[in-house]
Amino acid sequence: MQLDAIFTNGRFTTLDPHRPTAHTIGVFAGRVVGLDEEVAHCTARQRHDLRGAPAVPGFNDAHQHLSMRGRRLLELDLRAEAVPTLDALYAAVAERAAGLEPGAWIHGAGYDQNKLGAHPSAEALDAVAGGRPVWLEHVSCHMGVANTAAFALAGYSGRMGVPDQDGGHVERDPDGRATGLLQERAQHLVTRIFRPSPVERIVAGIAAANTVALSEGLTSFTEPGIAAVGDIGHGPVDLHAFHVAVERGLLTVRATVMPYLTVLRDLGLFEPGNRWFGLDLGLRSGFGDDRLKIGATKVATDGSLIGRSAHMCTGYHDEPDNSGFPLFDPDELRHMIVEAHRCGWQVAAHAIGDAAIDLALDAFATAQARHPRPDARHRIEHFAVATDAQVERLAALGAVAVPQGRFLSEIGDGMIAALGPERSERCYRMGSLLDAGAVLPGSSDAPVAHGSPLLNIHDMVNRRTASGAPLAPAEALTPEQALRAYTIGSAYAERAEDRKGRLARGMLADFAVLSDDLLSVAPDRIASLSVGATVIGGDVVYDDGALA
Repeated sequence: MQLDAIFTNGRFTTLDPHRPTAHTIGVFAGRVVGLDEEVAHCTARQRHDLRGAPAVPGFNDAHQHLSMRGRRLLELDLRAEAVPTLDALYAAVAERAAGLEPGAWIHGAGYDQNKLGAHPSAEALDAVAGGRPVWLEHVSCHMGVANTAAFALAGYSGRMGVPDQDGGHVERDPDGRATGLLQERAQHLVTRIFRPSPVERIVAGIAAANTVALSEGLTSFTEPGIAAVGDIGHGPVDLHAFHVAVERGLLTVRATVMPYLTVLRDLGLFEPGNRWFGLDLGLRSGFGDDRLKIGATKVATDGSLIGRSAHMCTGYHDEPDNSGFPLFDPDELRHMIVEAHRCGWQVAAHAIGDAAIDLALDAFATAQARHPRPDARHRIEHFAVATDAQVERLAALGAVAVPQGRFLSEIGDGMIAALGPERSERCYRMGSLLDAGAVLPGSSDAPVAHGSPLLNIHDMVNRRTASGAPLAPAEALTPEQALRAYTIGSAYAERAEDRKGRLARGMLADFAVLSDDLLSVAPDRIASLSVGATVIGGDVVYDDGALA
């Protein structure tokens, strides 16, 4: 038999219990058709020699805003690595302004007030922007800062009269003037001016991020939230932009996209006595193919931990009078989740604070009680500050928690400051989820944190902040557990474990070739590993010289 491709002389970790290792893989029609002796007598249109390099199943990021990651690649970089101080941030804005036409928007993203010492201010931005409107997005995406010109374009001259927003917060000075900081749903007061984004700009961002993702060994990802301009999304036709990117060959990483819950609506009767809550044509979770499909519907129940807007049961350690806030009325949230569940949707609820986690778990329990459905497999994105009881309840409900590894190092010091030493031990739990019998996926939440799976796996194993402080070290994983999370676990979270996550006959031929064996190097060296090649469906989509 002639195959499409044979990959030889590798050290494959398959994660298949029946054949945990292999040296040769045969591929036909994008799938693994045999290993080692099973393909020994086959010919192939292409043969690739791994030259003894180790390889693992393709990494699958269960929560990566790839399109937003790409957008940020096209904007002013305000991460701490690029602008370590507020003065450096203002200087970067001034430099960008100098190269723009009068009146042109200045867009930047990635700043963290925990590292800069404070949020930027509208007044300071006015001084360097030359009259141009400015919007700077926080690293968490849960807040941003606008200058006076941006507020004026939104209809709030002099930053006065900016209204309060349900599920959001407008920071004001003692005179009632907006300082520039807009949190959560209040961001839409300004972002509505420049969104929806043009489709070609969305496609360009997807293409830019796809190139980076391939170099990181990423073969699948889930985009958590599209199409809700006032919440999460670039525009109402985000799915079209992803489709265009696939058609043009600009998106080669396998994509699962989550429509935001507020995009779903009551479409009336679809059969006697039953109304449809969802998207037109009856589209719901699972529609699509292995290149682009609709996944869960996403909803944010609260905000950001480092932004102190996550909904907590008690006040923050450094802001005891602030316990954050929910983004929706609890009854409204429960109604939307129950209706989505009733109509066959998988639901992914962003819940960071312990109070928000209770809201999500309560809604899942109510949905299942009213409309029993086997293996609904609802998700809680982040599950950031959880009690032992919440871990056990999530597992009992059959739900999936989706925590992020890289948060531990990149924003871990800020999380410890927000939570204090006692609650920090319950922050971004991983080992406890496995102990409770839950399936654990791997994810980054890029561009909030770095999207590299290897860097995320490093932090899942080592659990150290940027300052070197341990963060809930009892929750640390072994390298094999972390690898399984980033492959098998993430496939399970998107209901694709029958075709992703393992290298075995019938599975998609997706894998990453590494510079060293992830499972045998010292745990503190995992971050130093690199990706030599990425293969999707048997096609070599990235090769840094690893293949011959």
